[in-house]
Amino acid sequence: MKLLISLVLSGLALMPITAYSQTDVEKELEAIKKRLEKAEKKLEEKESTSRTGIASYAEVHYNNLDNKLAGGSDKKEIDVHRAIIEVEHHFTDDVRAEVELEVEHAYVTDSGTNEGELEVEQAFVEFKNETRILKLGQFILPVGILNKKHKPTDFYGVERNNVENKIIPTTWWEAGVLYQYKFSKNLSVDAIISSGFKTSLANNYAVRSGRQKGSKAQADDLAYLATLKWKINENVKVGASLQHQTDITQGLDATAGSANLLTAHVIWNMDAVSVTALYATWDLDGSGPASVGADEQTGWYVEPAYRINKEFGVFARYSTWDNQAGNATDTEYSQMDIGVNYWPMKNIVIKADYQDQDSPAGENEFDGINLGMGFKF
Repeated sequence: MKLLISLVLSGLALMPITAYSQTDVEKELEAIKKRLEKAEKKLEEKESTSRTGIASYAEVHYNNLDNKLAGGSDKKEIDVHRAIIEVEHHFTDDVRAEVELEVEHAYVTDSGTNEGELEVEQAFVEFKNETRILKLGQFILPVGILNKKHKPTDFYGVERNNVENKIIPTTWWEAGVLYQYKFSKNLSVDAIISSGFKTSLANNYAVRSGRQKGSKAQADDLAYLATLKWKINENVKVGASLQHQTDITQGLDATAGSANLLTAHVIWNMDAVSVTALYATWDLDGSGPASVGADEQTGWYVEPAYRINKEFGVFARYSTWDNQAGNATDTEYSQMDIGVNYWPMKNIVIKADYQDQDSPAGENEFDGINLGMGFKF
């Protein structure tokens, strides 16, 4: 733009001065210069605005579940499960920053009743080129399927599947550094060094309860994660992750030691039919986790689905999970889900499903229907 101003002024200066005095020409040139500078400023402001975007997604659930445990409480409730605001800014074509805030269960109180949560899920800056990505800050980890792709319009079923909830555990974010290398457009590897878990015997060393969520996260022991993503062809995608943490209790429990996660999944699509399958398992060292069977925490699911048309899709899912699989006693849960998704438009979904759960003796066992709606923009 400055070059354009210079060319215009130079051209005007070379024009023959006939009807105007030198003073008049100078005034006219100054007026033109001011108009061009104003136009340049407006263009710069517009460019800056276009580089900042706001996105959001939310979902509301209705659960009508009967508890088969004698004396257990049913679950019959309506919940604004989550509402999220994302702000993204592109400093250049290759550098961007993103902040994501989430409110769970509609509101937050300071009463200590855990009625809701306000969380910073992501706050990072990213540098990239054609083959590499470097991400610094707090971000969602590239593990499994649902952890990265968890907006309600993107998956079947009202509730997120139990395996990626209890075992992986979705949604799982950490603070640290991520480096991605793309061997090709179909094959990439992520390497991450980040904050780790801090779990304990008080919650039977369950991995989900060990998430520190970036809140003054104790970092005596960091975690190391590697993820492979491979698009074999247009119909088949596979992925696998390995994570290691030397001490899952951050040095607070001498009877516990390292923790290792292995996940693998496949997504097969053929026209309107798809099949998704995932396996995840944790191996925890130490006599502490072994004493309660938490030295092995594992689960898997398989989910066939049929997209009837652009608006409707049906699915079935069978899943099993166990956060105390090392026990000699039965601590395994399983669940069968069947349901339908309706997309009145691409970014809005209405869902309904039925779940049939099988729980260990003495534990809550919920059977019934779930209804939900969600959107993203």
